[in-house]
Amino acid sequence: MQYEWQRVSSEIARDIESGRIPAGAALPSILRLAQQYGVADHTVRRALRDLRERGLIETLPHKGSYVRAQD
Repeated sequence: MQYEWQRVSSEIARDIESGRIPAGAALPSILRLAQQYGVADHTVRRALRDLRERGLIETLPHKGSYVRAQD
């Protein structure tokens, strides 16, 4: 069984790793991602936390989340 936040995180990670979302690109807002994936905003927040922990994105206060350059 996979939680919704894991599904969202996996889909975003796949887009980052494939280059569909390039390094330096801003991710859509939390509310926009929630609409896009059909989930609650807290689910997106948890997915973004996972992506940060994996080193795929960084979140800047009051600016949003951005794809990190991969080593």
